[in-house]
Amino acid sequence: MVASMSKQLAIDTGQFTSAGIKPHNEDSVGFFVPEDEHQLRHKGICGLVADGVSTAEAGKQASELCVKYFISDYYRTPEPWTVQHSGENILAAVNSKLYKLSDAYRVEGKGFLCTFSAVVVKSRTAHLFHVGDSRIYVYRNHALTQLTQDHTVFIGNAQAVLSRAVGMDTQIHVDYQGFALEEGDILLCTSDGVHDFVNQTDIEHILNQPISAQQKATLLGEQALRDNSDDNISAVVMHIQALDDENINEFNARLTRLPFPPDLEPGMVIDDFEIISEVYASSRSQLYKVKDRLSGDILVMKTPSINFEHDNHYIDRFIQEEWLGKRIDSPYVVKVINANREKHFLYYLLEWVEGCTLSEWMRKQVKQDVTLNINIVEQIAQGLRSFHANECTHQDLRPSNIMINPHNKIKIVDFGSVFVAGLAEVFRPIMHDGALGTASYADPLYLQGKNSGIQGDLYSLGTIAYELFTGHLPYGDEIEDCTEKMAFDKLRYKSASKYNAVIPQWFDRALEKSVKFELSERYRNMRDFIADLKYPNANFLRNDPKVELTKSPLLFWQMLSVFWIVMLFLMVMLFS
Repeated sequence: MVASMSKQLAIDTGQFTSAGIKPHNEDSVGFFVPEDEHQLRHKGICGLVADGVSTAEAGKQASELCVKYFISDYYRTPEPWTVQHSGENILAAVNSKLYKLSDAYRVEGKGFLCTFSAVVVKSRTAHLFHVGDSRIYVYRNHALTQLTQDHTVFIGNAQAVLSRAVGMDTQIHVDYQGFALEEGDILLCTSDGVHDFVNQTDIEHILNQPISAQQKATLLGEQALRDNSDDNISAVVMHIQALDDENINEFNARLTRLPFPPDLEPGMVIDDFEIISEVYASSRSQLYKVKDRLSGDILVMKTPSINFEHDNHYIDRFIQEEWLGKRIDSPYVVKVINANREKHFLYYLLEWVEGCTLSEWMRKQVKQDVTLNINIVEQIAQGLRSFHANECTHQDLRPSNIMINPHNKIKIVDFGSVFVAGLAEVFRPIMHDGALGTASYADPLYLQGKNSGIQGDLYSLGTIAYELFTGHLPYGDEIEDCTEKMAFDKLRYKSASKYNAVIPQWFDRALEKSVKFELSERYRNMRDFIADLKYPNANFLRNDPKVELTKSPLLFWQMLSVFWIVMLFLMVMLFS
């Protein structure tokens, strides 16, 4: 396949992979050429090889996941990120995911492990990412040069074993280098089933032939079989036929130094997005309702605050929000939209969600609807699960960060405090910047500088569930003033039945368990919490005079809803 970028960069690509003489192929290969001209210019073209570790039970799955996630996530990274920053962050996140899957085997060297070698060609540079003993070569002026070093160590009988692999450890050490390209270069990625068996002269002979990149990749695979390769066989060939004239340093500088937008007013236009109205503004960012004049779509534009124009950490976090949003695909989380055009300012786009925030919705409710409240909690849990599936925790879930539409469907709408497991940075607890109510919903452990992961998000969900059913917070308003552990230790959970007398003990116990300060006493996952809200947990039923165990949880909640409505009616009659 021949790909061109801005009618200047042209690359012919080809790939080959085979199980060889083995019963299963644990290698994965891939290349990706964006069809969109804008994405071609800003992200380039990538080719990659991953080799599942043969001694690992899930080597095939590991290599497939690595190739899939790198390609999909790389093209979702924000345009201002450099290729190196994008690739290293993606591999750190993928490594964390594979390591957790590997940890289930609890045997050293087993599980979801693979080698990984990738090339991203952008402008006039090849960006190389390498872990393990797959390889990247360049063929230039009739000579083959190995650009990567094998991550292996030799033990007894000169046996080589991997010293690095994706999924092997909690931290990944990626070899990165930028390689200046010349027209006519051929980049080659191979698994050890090729380069351990085909000699350099034969590789050079094949690459020198006047045939397509696909034919060259196929010939390399066939040659490996003729040379008695006893492993899986994979090769990716990228023939650089023409290069972009733009200097790579100028190109990157143009992308990474986008100015902050000015204060925007209705009628102003940025990159063909017309400002309709300001939706929200704080000391850290602004949200505007905008119309795409090219498509007619109504969207939300998020812009950074001019207060942080020289704060590199803030800028990095703002850009990371866009990347995080593009990784999450859930009907319960707001979607980040690709601009698909040249940006002249730093901002990103979100889908427009009709409705109001959950905090506004709760203030408008005049009667309890138990079934609806449970459904809302379930929807929020589903949204959080999509974060957790991508090795992310939200950290700052609260009613003002959740939208609910007229059909009572919710969407989580904020990514500002999301933490990504595996990224090469120290955990940073959320910063509240005086936002009212935030401290009321965040896990107190966050405020003390500790990362409680999924259980931290569960604490926030439990707090929201408690407020939905009572109109209050589980530890009272005093929690907003707490910052130190000693202050939190003085707080006591307030039984939900104190504010809503018909709440049964088992339901109250489930709410209480979701907001326990001690992680060992808190639910460990969303599934168990939701189950205990919907179905009476036998462990919570002792000495509960308000409930008789029934085989139909739905019937129980219907009866309880009727009881609540009757109680509300009596209260209205009493005080009218």
